[in-house]
Amino acid sequence: MKNDTSQEGFILLGFSDKPQLETVLFMVILSFYILNLIGNTVIILVSCLDPKLHTPMYFFLTNLSFLDLCFTTSVAPQLLVTMRSKDKSMSYDGCIAQLYVAMGLGSTECILLAVMAYDRYAAVCRPLHYAVIMHPRLCLSLAVTAWLSGFGTSLIQCSLTIQLPLCGHNTLDHIFCEVPVLIKLACVDTTFNEAELFSASVFFVVVPLSLILISYGFITQAILKIKSATGRRKAFGTCSSHLVVVIIFYGTITFMYLQPGKRRSEDQGKFVSLFYTIVTPLLNPLIYTLRNKDVKGAMRKLILRKTTG
Repeated sequence: MKNDTSQEGFILLGFSDKPQLETVLFMVILSFYILNLIGNTVIILVSCLDPKLHTPMYFFLTNLSFLDLCFTTSVAPQLLVTMRSKDKSMSYDGCIAQLYVAMGLGSTECILLAVMAYDRYAAVCRPLHYAVIMHPRLCLSLAVTAWLSGFGTSLIQCSLTIQLPLCGHNTLDHIFCEVPVLIKLACVDTTFNEAELFSASVFFVVVPLSLILISYGFITQAILKIKSATGRRKAFGTCSSHLVVVIIFYGTITFMYLQPGKRRSEDQGKFVSLFYTIVTPLLNPLIYTLRNKDVKGAMRKLILRKTTG
């Protein structure tokens, strides 16, 4: 990024064109961020401290909660500071760091949700062989693959993006530094960058989502073959939380990265980005806590241990 952009930094407009809405959103985002920190931290602590939760499902859930903590923290603090300050500027280095981290974490979550779907497939469709299939070494390898692939694509995509000349354009009409928004600032032909971003989005959104849908197709068949109604409910209960998270996350990320930029308004892009960076990471611990008896039981044990100890 040339023409003094690295020296001047960026102007992050956010919701400054709607002052009344900005005040309300500040309180909402601050509340959601605090609840996000509490909720995901609780999930991590409970999963680590309760021996009964030392299973592949909760290993991946711990990774998801840690990822969501980092994802929201990469966006929310800077956004809150910008919203309450008359100075909407953001340093060049801060913007680039946010660009790499946010995209890396978002890409990692796409892969991690697919890995969690495979875990649920093994649990429901291959219950007798589950412990053999999902052994600790494989779980660790799958988690590492998700993290490395996510930040690998971020390294490539963001590096290509920051090479684009901006010709002095430094006003981002968005809530944080995101690849599609920076591409729109470029003063050169960005056909290659847009095609590369679309290809990466297909790989990290369409492919994992397709694998998830295939997994749930097999899971549905297996559940329907269970004769006991109680067994069917139990099998569905182990998958429903993950399925809800998948629908929410992929629904918003698809809108932002697979829909042509010209078809969505700036406000739509802001609210969609706000949803998958602030709201979705908060919903994940709520969904897994409220719909999961094991997590609720472990939380009660942890609370009782602290109060009586």
